Amino acid sequence: MTIVSRKKSGVGDELRIKLVSGNGNRPLAEAIATELRMKLVDGVCKRFADHEIFVELHDNVRGEDVFVIQPTAHPANDNLMELLILIDALKRASARRITAVMPYFGYARQDRKPGPRTPISAKLVANMIERAGADRVLTLDLHAGQIQGFFDIPTDNLFGAPVMVRDIKDRYELSDIMVVSPDVGGVVRARALAKRISAPIAICDKQRKRAGEIESMTVIGDVEGQRCILVDDIVDSGGTLCNAADVLMKAGAKEVMAYITHGVLSGSAVERISASRIKSLVITDSIQPTEAMKAARNIRVLPIANLLGEAIKRTANEESVSGLFYDY
Repeated sequence: MTIVSRKKSGVGDELRIKLVSGNGNRPLAEAIATELRMKLVDGVCKRFADHEIFVELHDNVRGEDVFVIQPTAHPANDNLMELLILIDALKRASARRITAVMPYFGYARQDRKPGPRTPISAKLVANMIERAGADRVLTLDLHAGQIQGFFDIPTDNLFGAPVMVRDIKDRYELSDIMVVSPDVGGVVRARALAKRISAPIAICDKQRKRAGEIESMTVIGDVEGQRCILVDDIVDSGGTLCNAADVLMKAGAKEVMAYITHGVLSGSAVERISASRIKSLVITDSIQPTEAMKAARNIRVLPIANLLGEAIKRTANEESVSGLFYDY
């Protein structure tokens, strides 16, 4: 765990900020601290022999504005529990305001009841974060926008699109680019990115046998002669992306790239994508990349510390966070 502090002179009282990181993605927290030019102070976040989590803060946080950076990716339950205990420790240490900065919000895919006798786990997680003592939440590309409504505290959902758009414009000639949604549910996300680069869109319509298993996929739209960019919020097993790439290439696409915010990439996903027809898969470091991801021939990591750092700074200064996205 890392605690970072900054003091800024302003009108009236001095603005005081502290940034706390759990073990969920410490390199990202350190990169954000560097962006904000903050001094790092050590704390303790470790496990007892039976794997219970122990937290001890070595810095005074009384009356401070504290931001806890902790994505709840794999191991999801450990990282979630760590976040809750960190928030509780800060609350009991009399922090003035606690913001849970969750670059990746785990359990977001369980945002509704798909059948009888099933939980809405995203709502449960929201309840737990609130009850632990968080005053607000800052997250990135929620799987479902309605999750913001699961909280009764202010919740800012940032978008990775501006970072992706900059990268696309820097690397590609846009005249033959087409943005593709890998499923019908992602059309809004694909359209938003396509609008930023003035590109047409297409849709891959998939039919599932069951969760995680695709029966068939067809392309809606003319992709012949186009360089296709698949856009989504999460890549987990990689099956949907690999199948979409095959279908697009068969439909006449020149090449297929993918821009995904959260690279979960569980199980054999890295090997599957490395062996696929995807020329390039770009993921952000909202989830800490594994060594296998870094070594893969066609996987590239896009840093988001600048985006999150600016959002934290604006939140601390009581400035508009949505204004971040009007600049692009």
